[in-house]
Amino acid sequence: MTDSPSYRLGVDVGGTFTDFVLLDESDREIHIAKSLTTPADPSVGILTGVRAFDANCAGHIEATRRIAHATTLVANSVIERKGAVTALLTTKGFRDILELRRHVRVTTYELFADPPEPLVPRWLRLPVEERVFSDGAVLKAVQREDIERAVEAMRAENVTSVAVAFLHSYVNPANEQAAAAYLKELAPEIAVTLSSDVLPQIKEFERTSTTVVNGYVKPLAQHYLANLDDGLQSNGYKAPLHIMLSNGGLGSTTTAGDFPIRLIESGPVAGAIVGRQLAELLGIQDVLSFDMGGTTAKACLIRDQALPITDELEVARSKRFTKSSGFPVGVPAVNMIEIGAGGGSIAGVNQMGIVQVGPESASADPGPICYRQGGDRPTVTDADLTLGYLNPGNFAGGTMSLDDAGAAAGLERDIGTPQGRTTLQAAWTVHDVINETMAAAVRMHVTERGGNPEAATMVAFGGAGPVHAYNLARKLHIQKLIVPLRAGVLSALGLLVAPPAYDIVRTYKAPIRTLDADDITGQMDAMATEIETLLDGIEEAGERRFRRALDVGYIGQSYQVTVPLEGRPDGDNVFETFARLYREKYGYFYDDVPAEIVNLRVLGEIAGAGLDLTPAPKGDGAAAAPSGERQAYSPSRGEMIPFAVYDRATLRPGMTFPGPCVIEEVTSTTIVDADGSVEIDDYGSLVITLEGV
Repeated sequence: MTDSPSYRLGVDVGGTFTDFVLLDESDREIHIAKSLTTPADPSVGILTGVRAFDANCAGHIEATRRIAHATTLVANSVIERKGAVTALLTTKGFRDILELRRHVRVTTYELFADPPEPLVPRWLRLPVEERVFSDGAVLKAVQREDIERAVEAMRAENVTSVAVAFLHSYVNPANEQAAAAYLKELAPEIAVTLSSDVLPQIKEFERTSTTVVNGYVKPLAQHYLANLDDGLQSNGYKAPLHIMLSNGGLGSTTTAGDFPIRLIESGPVAGAIVGRQLAELLGIQDVLSFDMGGTTAKACLIRDQALPITDELEVARSKRFTKSSGFPVGVPAVNMIEIGAGGGSIAGVNQMGIVQVGPESASADPGPICYRQGGDRPTVTDADLTLGYLNPGNFAGGTMSLDDAGAAAGLERDIGTPQGRTTLQAAWTVHDVINETMAAAVRMHVTERGGNPEAATMVAFGGAGPVHAYNLARKLHIQKLIVPLRAGVLSALGLLVAPPAYDIVRTYKAPIRTLDADDITGQMDAMATEIETLLDGIEEAGERRFRRALDVGYIGQSYQVTVPLEGRPDGDNVFETFARLYREKYGYFYDDVPAEIVNLRVLGEIAGAGLDLTPAPKGDGAAAAPSGERQAYSPSRGEMIPFAVYDRATLRPGMTFPGPCVIEEVTSTTIVDADGSVEIDDYGSLVITLEGV
């Protein structure tokens, strides 16, 4: 509690909507707002949207002490190929590593499922006569003449960013640093990215790919962040801007500008953070976080109340959901799956006469037909409106009036008439097809993680998530579904829950049986000091906490498992933990094959800097009372039937009521069919039981 007002602001920019959450730290009251995203320049929508708080929070601009922001800018720029003209400086003889890749066949029986074209064409992959041995010894240093020729070639091609990835620079970065010094002197206008800074790890292709992606988006990210920061400051905000990183922590704009690759999952991960905290508060072992917005849906299996971190992320896959078909991004990130399915996903009949929904999206501009913004192709939102799931007169808290007649006409024209279906049948087909698309992707994600969808509790959020969660859970045979408070802006709330955090991974190869505990401890202490310096640039106050781990694998094998490290490393204990984790992941282990440490990992965060969810106010014991009813489609009955309508603002912990029902709130709508029941838990969440599963 504080004497004078102080606020925290969270801003999550999605493909269709931008969500805002403002926390009043004096009384812990949370204010929310939502506005359409401005795709041409998201900062315009942000600066316009924050004005929604002026009426209820006078003086909030000057009193805001922290601003946290999540963006899909980096991932979208790579997918849409809207990054900078980028060059690659590479060791002579290794310019084709981006195309050689790993020689992994994307699918077993498809010979022509090609990966995406490299972000750097061959004529901009410029070889440099330098060489570092695998032990770090420099055989040949970088020559100024080579860099001068490279700069001349880059200027001729209007290059604005260059990635530098030399052989074995993860052991000794001296040659990369020398090249960077020459580049800064000769071409200060060109942004430089070094692989030894971005990913100082073994595996040449993954390191080069990650460095190139970072370089490709670096000028764009720096320009965007600078514009946003300047815009906030000119509008009166004095608080520093923090950016959500892919690992679930907040970073500074300096870190985000230098290493935009760490923002690749910036937007999607914010909601999963709240899902993890709910799992911890409610004691749930397996949580399936499900976030469906206007453009995409995201799912994340959270086991044992810990976010799943991976360094095997890929972006811009040429074949959806298929490993090895995209650009590897080796930085630590929360392991989740993104699906081209959202409220704006466009529906139509393809050349085979089958209804296809997505991945093309109407986004915010022009949007679904029912938004009256010029959209003329039916979308998932149009189908949900026609099914009675959305209130045309009270959408987005009453800020938008939806055109239900236009939505129905578009569905009849593009789907009903070509297939000989009624408008209602066409709408249900669209709703069901997008649910099946998401269910297939979720099953694959959960199975790859060694989980079972039927054993998980789904936590659903996003503007469209609670509308689709019930019928999606039925397809996945999930029995319990939770819709948290403020579900429609939960990702923005996650920005306030997340603490400032940063992690570093460095290659350190050593056999386990002969590991040098003192050297490993010293190396990790140095990494922790580096992280602490970065955290000091975000927030000076707060206890620093560090988690350490080792990547361990069998000698000669390319894959490792991450072994948590408590205290001083001991070879026997490390091997025992490695064997247990390896067996859990692969089903077996070898006790007669020597293992080695491959990477050191250190994660640091500022403890207590995030927001903890608190119980909702208790009610007076009154029963839940619907505010009315409307006709909506019941899949279990196969027809339109009356659904009770509840105002979520009137629901209190302990209340229970049966389906079929619609629960409306400012930012989202929750649908429960006739075979479901609802209970309000201590945190104000809707706990929905699917009786028919």
